[in-house]
Amino acid sequence: MDCFPVPLALWLQAGGPTGEGQGYLVLVLAISLLSLGVAGLFSRYVLRQDTGTPQMQKISNAIKEGAEAFLRRQYQTIIGLSVILAAIIYLGYLFGKDDATLAFRMTVSFVVGALCSLAAGFCGMWVSIRSNIRVASAARTDFNRALQIALRGGAVTGLGVVALSLLGVGGLFWLFNGLEDARHVPFQIVAFGFGASFVALFAQLGGGIYTKAADVGADLVGKVEAGIPEDDPRNPAVIADLVGDNVGDCAGRGADLFESTAAENIGAMILGVSLLPIFGIKGVLFPLVARAFGLIASIVGVMIVRVKGEEDPMRALNRGYYMTTVLALIGFYIAVHLLLQGNMRLYLAGVIGIVTSFLFVYITQYYTEYKYRPVLTIAESAKTGPATVIISGFSVALECTALPVLVISAAIMGSYYLGAGANLPGVSPTAAGLYGTAIATMGMLSTAAYILAMDTFGPITDNAGGIIEMSKQPEEIRRRTDRLDAVGNTTKALTKGYAIGSAALAAFLLFSAYIDEVKVALENLGRGVTEFPVDIGNVPVFTGALLGATLVFLFSALAIRAVGKAAETVIQEVRRQFRTNPGIMAGTADPEYGTCVDIVTKGALKAMVLPGILPVAGPVLVGVIFRNFSSHNDPLPVGAVSVAALLMVGTIAGILLATLMNNGGGAWDNAKKYVETGALGGKGSDAHKATVVGDTVGDPFKDTAGPSLHVLIKLLSTITLVAAPLFI
Repeated sequence: MDCFPVPLALWLQAGGPTGEGQGYLVLVLAISLLSLGVAGLFSRYVLRQDTGTPQMQKISNAIKEGAEAFLRRQYQTIIGLSVILAAIIYLGYLFGKDDATLAFRMTVSFVVGALCSLAAGFCGMWVSIRSNIRVASAARTDFNRALQIALRGGAVTGLGVVALSLLGVGGLFWLFNGLEDARHVPFQIVAFGFGASFVALFAQLGGGIYTKAADVGADLVGKVEAGIPEDDPRNPAVIADLVGDNVGDCAGRGADLFESTAAENIGAMILGVSLLPIFGIKGVLFPLVARAFGLIASIVGVMIVRVKGEEDPMRALNRGYYMTTVLALIGFYIAVHLLLQGNMRLYLAGVIGIVTSFLFVYITQYYTEYKYRPVLTIAESAKTGPATVIISGFSVALECTALPVLVISAAIMGSYYLGAGANLPGVSPTAAGLYGTAIATMGMLSTAAYILAMDTFGPITDNAGGIIEMSKQPEEIRRRTDRLDAVGNTTKALTKGYAIGSAALAAFLLFSAYIDEVKVALENLGRGVTEFPVDIGNVPVFTGALLGATLVFLFSALAIRAVGKAAETVIQEVRRQFRTNPGIMAGTADPEYGTCVDIVTKGALKAMVLPGILPVAGPVLVGVIFRNFSSHNDPLPVGAVSVAALLMVGTIAGILLATLMNNGGGAWDNAKKYVETGALGGKGSDAHKATVVGDTVGDPFKDTAGPSLHVLIKLLSTITLVAAPLFI
């Protein structure tokens, strides 16, 4: 402690164990509020910028109205489903466990998690749909200012998501008297993560269906059939397409990473309970403190980004990322020194997580950028038509699962054995090893706020380019927004890789937390166990595992089918408008943009309900039904073990399928963009039309089913954490 200011150390440790915990918790909540204040300043900076010409404002207002209308309807649906689920949770714990206090706390945690997730998604999209016009206007005179507006607009989402997650988890821990009862309270706030996951699934799924249905419809009729450029104002689906960028990539991804940070925080706190004999409450609070320091690192990273002259904007964004990473490493070291007795093995476990995030970013780049073999192979196959584009693209999608799995395996193994070898007296090597994997997950998510800022940068710049194109600004300005848009496409692809990597590590962490919770529940019933084997040779357990894998594939099928059905209605509407109003193509009449927006809104909201309910109901039904197969001779309840198998195999299948869809869809997309640079005949050529078909196949992969699987993986874990006592 000597290397830190004495007043800080004394304040944090004042008053014995409870006062010490209170000092750290106050620090976490203060940094979270500070981050929300900075997000407010970024929002104010963006809103003070110029809003361009009346024509630009007209287009921007149409995007804003469409996005807000969709989100309003979507949130009404999600809130209605959440109220029903909250009632089920309360009644389930009240009558199933005869514990009114636990029922109340679980229900409150669920509701707060759901509300915070809704707020995170709304705030991010509210700023993004007001940033696009300002980026477009700034691009007319100052390229650097346009870049900074886009990134700071995205940072509102990034900082808001992580700060609200910390406020929610930290506030509930304090409210439920966790400073006095650190052993039990982390188990009572698991429903916060479930509430966040539940909202995130519907936000990502509904937004993903919307954005890709509009995109596919606009591309197939506009580019392939009518032969008009992307974002051409004559395309009736173009406004719906631009709206989709916000509801899918801003609101949806914001809710996705919100539930990642929330679920990971709670899972790590649960594993920290087993370290109470050596670290006390500090081991439980460490995840929150480490995440708070990551917020400070992200703020600095965003502030330093500026482009120099004609420099590639991606280099400027990378500088901010590198600065964020360095500061996160320093913050992690400080947190380990203050709370984990300066144990360097545990610190190195966090470093493994940060290195893992870098590797996922670069692997995603290799498989999705057209500078490298995979995408170039797909583009070359376009010479012989769309069928070979589909074949080569799917081959790349299958191939790209290998390297991420090797990285995940190395990260889990490395962090586990670092934790197990951390020499923690009074703590079993297994518990210490699992805490090591939790620290690696924290390391990977330490830069989450900056990563999400880069992700939201993508749809903001995409919309800015669309506004410039539709308002018929000079070609020179369009080239500037195209540079930003190209970088935005890269950052969106990279953050998908980051999201699936963090989901994989968080899922393992949450699986371990589930086992811990079942052990605690058994101990409370006087049936304490030290081991929790998942015997796949046991028939009910094998069946649970099989159902877990099937659930992932069935969910993906429903999500992709929903995009196809909604896209069909868009295509029919666009064709109808072209057929009945020849003035649209002649440029003498305006399309009915609002009709397409309304069609996609209704289709997406209707289609998201069934696949959204499936991963919630599946694990609960397996656990409740299979617990009836237990006998007095079974050392462990069959229902709880069967759900563990479902969770384990479902997670593995979800990681592989999400990686396949994210990178495969991104490769198809960038093969099209490579041809659009002028290669293989350029725009309008047969090769271009073939790659457009490939892109439309990849669109629901990379922007609907793939990102939704990130959420599903963690939703399976959080729902089992909440419902675990019901399986015994």
